[in-house]
Amino acid sequence: MNQLSQLKQFTTVVADTGNINMICKYKPYDATTNPSLILKIIHLPDYKKLIIDAIIYAKKKGGSKKNKIINASDKVLVNIGIEILKHIPGKVSSELDARLSFNKDACIEKAYKIITMYEEEGISRSRILIKLASTWECVQAAKELKKDNINCNLTLLFSLAQAKICADSEVFLISPFVGRIYDWYYEHQYIKTYNVDHDPGVLSLKKIYDYYKKYNYKTIIMGASFRNIQQIIALSGCDCLTISPNLLEELQQLNTNIIRNLIPSTQILEKPNILGEFDFRWQHNQDVMAVEKLSSGINQFSHDQQQLENILNTVI
Repeated sequence: MNQLSQLKQFTTVVADTGNINMICKYKPYDATTNPSLILKIIHLPDYKKLIIDAIIYAKKKGGSKKNKIINASDKVLVNIGIEILKHIPGKVSSELDARLSFNKDACIEKAYKIITMYEEEGISRSRILIKLASTWECVQAAKELKKDNINCNLTLLFSLAQAKICADSEVFLISPFVGRIYDWYYEHQYIKTYNVDHDPGVLSLKKIYDYYKKYNYKTIIMGASFRNIQQIIALSGCDCLTISPNLLEELQQLNTNIIRNLIPSTQILEKPNILGEFDFRWQHNQDVMAVEKLSSGINQFSHDQQQLENILNTVI
């Protein structure tokens, strides 16, 4: 049995791609997308009809050119999500415009818009996760949306403080970014020789996993942003892992036995006090890596969203 098949025994495998061919090949349960991944696929011939449909949709909606571009961009996101859902049994994560990451009300409004667009095409909100950055504002938006059965994936998560407020708010799912944490420590020359047992990204996710299971939080943990299969195997047993096609392929090609490495605590403790906004901001601020990576992640996704809109601007 190959390692991918073995991993699926311990962990829900999620495809970190919008490429339908890759999703069909590796048969994940769920899938995640973001503006960067969408940019990689929209020029492929298989997606041309989705772009054309989005442009037609935006023109029918009317309004200023700016509004048409925004509507077309939102429709591209939804169209790709719908295509993905045809090939998986679970959920798809659709990421909101990262430029809204510090505006709770704008995130709520945009989430309702995206969910409505899915539902107009016959897709239940139960199959959609609205993907938001793990800022204080986005977590509060996710808390409000959950009251109306709109579940969220809190992404760009780098600190335990972020994980705590997500758990306190009972958000549906979080995505700790294992690889980007590793990148920061490597770039700052804290890592000389690689050892997965000392990988700061792996250790960060394990810390969050132990915290959630010890206090019996129900929020799902989905490790993300992997750089090698050693990181993935070290986290086997995590609730979910979202994995890029190149690493899915590597796992599929290897037959070495793997074991479950993350096991929930059998001792459940009383939950700690809820982390307020002031304490969250202070605790998160103490983690320089987390502050820098959250900022750069939001900026990168914002840049890629703008690139998508620039492409649509040339054809609307």
